[in-house]
Amino acid sequence: MWSGNHIRNPLARSLYMQAVRQAEIEEELRDTRYEEWYSCDVSLLSEALQPKFLPLHFDTETEEFLQGSREKSDWVFTQIFHSVVSTLLSMFVSVTSINGWLGRGSMFVFSQQHFHKLMRVSHSWQAQRLLDLGAGDGNVTRIMEGHFQQVFVTEQSPPMQERLQERGYRLLDIDTWPTPQSGITYDLISCLNLLDRCDKPRTVLENIRGSLSPDGHLILAVVLPFRPVVESGSKLVDPTEQLLVEGKGWERQASSFVEQVLTPSGFEVETFSRLPYLCEGDLYHPYYVLDDAVFVLRAT
Repeated sequence: MWSGNHIRNPLARSLYMQAVRQAEIEEELRDTRYEEWYSCDVSLLSEALQPKFLPLHFDTETEEFLQGSREKSDWVFTQIFHSVVSTLLSMFVSVTSINGWLGRGSMFVFSQQHFHKLMRVSHSWQAQRLLDLGAGDGNVTRIMEGHFQQVFVTEQSPPMQERLQERGYRLLDIDTWPTPQSGITYDLISCLNLLDRCDKPRTVLENIRGSLSPDGHLILAVVLPFRPVVESGSKLVDPTEQLLVEGKGWERQASSFVEQVLTPSGFEVETFSRLPYLCEGDLYHPYYVLDDAVFVLRAT
């Protein structure tokens, strides 16, 4: 059978393979059942968590993100360039920084509608300060920013820091942002898919708890099953502080995360949901998806 292996020109071979892969992707997308991304067997949750689960659904903003990701995946020459640059730079710097330089890899955790339902607020709700920890390129911060007078962010990657400052956010140092002596507290702190990618997650939770205003909340997202790893330059290493999360399946992992991580850290779940953690794709796939548990918490 004739295949792309018979094409000698590297560019022509890449274009051919992209066309073949695109046909496969379109078939996969037709078979995707988006509602499965949000499904939860409530009976498998702990008794304490069962009444806290909030079912959410696929919506227009999520579809718009996926459509944008599909369109970018079709930019063949751009994707080939990104692939070459990523391969070269990955020997020296983190994937996050590479994405920052290339302007790709934006994430999507929740839509504005999802945010309002999780927080139990209206579109007109206003508060003073938001702090988004590990904000990346600010695409998710953008969903929340309209509700706050001041928006603060932290981010380890220098290229991503530049993108955040371009958006007008106030950038704080990742090591010195918790300053209890300053008296500055936050009405909402967001910690989205950070705990499994930071070196000291328990310390982060402790600092968050000490930085919330009296009526403040933490909105926290974590990928389940929980598999922590930390970017250290071009390498991936284990975190210094280990979090024990047990159980088979999303529901049991969510229950374990609450019982063994959040409750001992001084947080109480007000509501939580299952959402897809989406990331812009590449030449080979229009997007990538992981299973998030998104919690709205208050300090006890």
